[in-house]
Amino acid sequence: MTHRDPPQAAYAALDHWVDAHFAEQTRMLQELVRVPTDTPPGNNAPHAERTAQLLADLGMSAEKIPIPAEACRAQGLESITNLIVRRHYGPGGPVIALNAHGDVVPPGEGWTHDPYGGAIEDGKLYGRAAAVSKCDFTTYTFAVRAIEALGAPLRGGVELHFTYDEEFGGLLGPGWLLDHGLTRPDLEIAAGFSYQVVNAHNGCLQLEVTVHGVMAHAAIAHTGVDALQGAVAILNALYAQNALNRNVRSQVVGIDHPYLNVGWIAGGTNTNVVPGKVVFKLDRRMIPEEDPAAVEAELRRIIAQAAATVPGITVDIRRMLLARALTPLPGHERLAAPLQRHAQALFHETIPIVGTPLYTDVRLYAAHGIPAVIYGAGPRTVRESNAKRADEHIVLDDLRRATQVVARTLFDLLGSNLNSPA
Repeated sequence: MTHRDPPQAAYAALDHWVDAHFAEQTRMLQELVRVPTDTPPGNNAPHAERTAQLLADLGMSAEKIPIPAEACRAQGLESITNLIVRRHYGPGGPVIALNAHGDVVPPGEGWTHDPYGGAIEDGKLYGRAAAVSKCDFTTYTFAVRAIEALGAPLRGGVELHFTYDEEFGGLLGPGWLLDHGLTRPDLEIAAGFSYQVVNAHNGCLQLEVTVHGVMAHAAIAHTGVDALQGAVAILNALYAQNALNRNVRSQVVGIDHPYLNVGWIAGGTNTNVVPGKVVFKLDRRMIPEEDPAAVEAELRRIIAQAAATVPGITVDIRRMLLARALTPLPGHERLAAPLQRHAQALFHETIPIVGTPLYTDVRLYAAHGIPAVIYGAGPRTVRESNAKRADEHIVLDDLRRATQVVARTLFDLLGSNLNSPA
């Protein structure tokens, strides 16, 4: 390519390069799926080592940033090594970070394919994290390779951020890299999970609630205090508030209302024993318009008031996670507009720019003033990929086209002869 080539010629060349190297990209994803990164337990350093080796095979050197063992243990994880690949081009352009996370929830039951096999069937690649978000390790890697393969002059730079604690809040992933001054990009794209370009997302508050009673033999139950009865009172109050939350509507397209989910509960010692302790964990999704401090205060008030209705019950509340919502920063349009334009051209359908009820690591970049959006390989909707469910998969044609979309967008922003591509 030369400075005289029009953008459409560059786009066609990028598309052709991705097509020609797609079998190689698919093999890389299979290798990434075959190294488990179940979190918990979160022993994810081995995956980073394998990723670094695969990148080295492609001529891309990855900086390894091991997280101290004590920091991992404090988060309930075993090991993390984050990776940064820095690609420097000519002066004058932005540095764009591309972030995908390798950690994932355990596979669970119901699989008809090996969750760590990377099997391909009917144009789909199966495996835990195939769709969220090991696929985008390859989307971003091969998009960068594509723009570099053209031989056209480029400005600025690209950084690949491959991190490993998104499931636990991202503070030891992008949070660590940003807080320790290891990176300061101008723009950021994070792993996708649908055809959409996402510029806003919900916040998330997770609390662990421990309800204390007094154990007693079931034959003399009156000598104890039933912690489960206290937990039921609390849960009923929380679910009643949940019904009211449906009347609170977000103004962000793609986000509807706040929601609370109790996803884990345990307690008691035996069938014939009054339970002396019950523990449950809740997840409260916060729309962008909500104040996290006010939400937490409200939850603590509801829990305390409900516990007080059961004599003898006491409660401990521990915050597990506070992930703030993502709201669009000025400048995010530089990413959103070309991503949308190229996605519509390659997917031949309307691609919206919307918010999502999920929460992601993107908020950590935005908190540092870095305009960011979410886009990468994914199905039309999260549900279609079985993400976090049995038989998670990525449609390979979606992976190929998303890689072309990202490559075109990077070329728009980094190509030294392009200001306003057609």
